[in-house]
Amino acid sequence: MVFSMSLLFLWEAWQKEQRPPVAVVSTTATATAGDATAGQGSAGIPTPGQVLTAAQAPGVPVGVPVVSSNASTVPAVARDSANRADRIGSDDISGEKITIKTDLLLAEIDTAGGDLRHLALLAHPDREDKNKPFTLLQSDPNRKHIVQTGLIGEGLPNHNARFKADPQVIGKVQELQAGSDKIEIRLTATDTAGVKVAKVYTFHRGSYLIDVSFEVTNLATKQNGAAIQPFSYFQMLRDGQAPVGAMFMIPTYTGAAVFTEQDKYQKIEFSALEKGKATYPKNSDNGWIAMVQQYFIAAWLPQDKTPREYYAKQVSKDLYSVGVIAPLGTPGNGIAPGATARITMPLYTGPQDQAKLAALAPGLDLTVDYGWLTVIGAPLFWLLSWFHALVGNWGVSIILLTVVIKLMFFPLSAASYRSMANMRKVTPKLTRLREQFGDDRQKMHTAMMELYKTEKINPMGGCLPIVVQIPVFISLYWVLLASVELRYAPFMLWIQDLSSPDPYYVLPVIMGLTMIIQTRLNPTPPDPIQAKVMQIMPIAFSIFFFFFPAGLVLYWLVNNILSIAQQWHITRGVEAATAVAVAATHKKR
Repeated sequence: MVFSMSLLFLWEAWQKEQRPPVAVVSTTATATAGDATAGQGSAGIPTPGQVLTAAQAPGVPVGVPVVSSNASTVPAVARDSANRADRIGSDDISGEKITIKTDLLLAEIDTAGGDLRHLALLAHPDREDKNKPFTLLQSDPNRKHIVQTGLIGEGLPNHNARFKADPQVIGKVQELQAGSDKIEIRLTATDTAGVKVAKVYTFHRGSYLIDVSFEVTNLATKQNGAAIQPFSYFQMLRDGQAPVGAMFMIPTYTGAAVFTEQDKYQKIEFSALEKGKATYPKNSDNGWIAMVQQYFIAAWLPQDKTPREYYAKQVSKDLYSVGVIAPLGTPGNGIAPGATARITMPLYTGPQDQAKLAALAPGLDLTVDYGWLTVIGAPLFWLLSWFHALVGNWGVSIILLTVVIKLMFFPLSAASYRSMANMRKVTPKLTRLREQFGDDRQKMHTAMMELYKTEKINPMGGCLPIVVQIPVFISLYWVLLASVELRYAPFMLWIQDLSSPDPYYVLPVIMGLTMIIQTRLNPTPPDPIQAKVMQIMPIAFSIFFFFFPAGLVLYWLVNNILSIAQQWHITRGVEAATAVAVAATHKKR
């Protein structure tokens, strides 16, 4: 079963390898009224749905107040959609850069759109170059993963608008100073009518959270103005490619995810967005939405018990956006003339540290993907972390966890190995039956069943205990694969990264040798073809494990060594008991 799964992983990875990455093309295209996209190079401006708008300020226009007596009363968002084809998305232009450095993050904001276009995690090395920090957000010709925010409505700045900042922060690194807990970057919109808009980024010491805020002031007067109901949107735009450094043999999930208390955790796969078959909760007053990849996550975390609308769409070929829309102002009244409203949306951009994620938002720790066996994987990771707290080495923790699992299944394994030992005992008789009946399979099968009955052997006795253990083995496989704690975690000697393959292939070779020893302890199959397959298996597995993370190979190696010891002990006991029985029989004669 493990060999078959490995073949499936290899086939899927090979298929992905045959599809060349599609470069992101920055062009503009004509958009029709009500369309959520604004061209191939832009994620477009989302439109709030009827449920969200009806719950806010009925009758209050979206955007700037209408002053003229003969002005159209059509909601400004519709007029905005009709004219979007004339805009140039912020993906196609470049503004002034603002660089921010905290103790954990190195970020870059572009005044074109006020987008967060680059973000590196200083505490996590890059997969290809350990001397560089890992880049989570980036905007390159062939790689795109950026954060875009804006307001919805005529005259309101979206991510296609120009912003300006204090000249003192342009082109300079704004570094978190000693004694300060945060850095605040304030951008102001330049082309607005009837409103004053500021976008504020707040970076915190010791945190991967970034607060993104909008401050909107309705400049209309009470005499000739009216209330407005702006909507803000916060989205992430990224390509569908696997992260740089992803392992060829081991596909992991890259895509969107959403969580609400009602519908729980759901993945939004890029392939489903392409086919228009993605289903997910849209309107809620709780939850979050995120872009997920192996080890890391970027997630919007709206304040609980506040109305919001989640959305996800394909923007262009190999380009997708997910985000959340939230209203500003007082529900039912919007922003009155002369009043100011503020909304803050926390953005988490960092590693999938389960304990920290669980403390940030309910269900956020579920982005650490243990597959359909999470109910088993979560306790295994807890035990693995507990061992690490004791010994301080993830490699040693894997060894201890493997020992515990082996002890838990000791009785089942003993039954399996005892059955194999009994089968090994009758192997010579099975060989003689095969020689006796030749190609008459029916007679040979009948004779074999009689032999099993006489010797009181169940040929399937060695299979059931192994089948019972398979879910645990698969769960541990995903625990070791998905845990960011193992990324660049050293073990000993040449193993300095348990999440990467053994650089010298020592562990896979030793593991192959242990499989050969196991094969020798098992009964020889009477079928010559099956016997040859069993001889090839250790070599095939060793080759597969050349590409597996060292942590997984270490687990399998330790498990094999413990299995060999247990199987040898049981086999020796069965053979000794058989020898005693034979000696007693001869003595009676």
